[in-house]
Amino acid sequence: MSFAKWLGASLGWSFGGPIGAILGFALGSAIDGFADFDTKEYRKRIPEGKSRTRPQARPRTKPGDFEVSLLVLAAVVIKADGDINRRELDYVRDQFKQMYGNARANRAFRLFGGIIKKDKISTRQVCMQIRQHMDHASRLQLLHFLFGIARADGNVTEAELQAIHRMAGYLYINDRDYESIKAMFYNEVNAAYKILEVDKNASNDEVKKAYRKMVKKHHPDKVRHLGEEHMKGAEEKFRMIQKAYEQIQKERGL
Repeated sequence: MSFAKWLGASLGWSFGGPIGAILGFALGSAIDGFADFDTKEYRKRIPEGKSRTRPQARPRTKPGDFEVSLLVLAAVVIKADGDINRRELDYVRDQFKQMYGNARANRAFRLFGGIIKKDKISTRQVCMQIRQHMDHASRLQLLHFLFGIARADGNVTEAELQAIHRMAGYLYINDRDYESIKAMFYNEVNAAYKILEVDKNASNDEVKKAYRKMVKKHHPDKVRHLGEEHMKGAEEKFRMIQKAYEQIQKERGL
């Protein structure tokens, strides 16, 4: 399958707006294999006279939309500290291979090469477009992936954390969710409690209630519409929640 058909078949709402501009830049870069891609063909999918960034009804997020969002926001995190680290790039490539297989991951990474070359990416505008079209569970999954990138080189910089926190705000992910997902990746004091979004002084009943709430919020079925390839990441996040609860149970003798 040509790159054009692969990307065109998967994208739903990414063309137009800031993400469309970034894709246009990436596709216009000197990357082998993009010669057969014509953005005009896919812009025709958007009805005349309607906003490309504010559709009348929110379409269901498709795997291709999620994939492009990952690539754009991953580029922001990797460039946050001014150093494009090879281990972080390898992490993105490896994660995409696990999710999509070698062929599709290689195509995506060629697009990523063009995105990361762009000098400036309007994080706020990109996140606003994602927020308008993507459900909350999928946005939480995006954040989980971004923290993985930041930790990939073993040296999480303040600039990377600030970039992710800023994106979380633009995506309407509150600080409790942000701190919860962050605690899944970093050995912080009381990390198990932060993961469950509950205070260490909470009662046993409050801990149990918090656990049930987190199970409901982060259940892998919440992102099943993104495709089986994204279920593994959701399941990993779900296991971290279960592990945190089991740790608290052990500490309290529950």
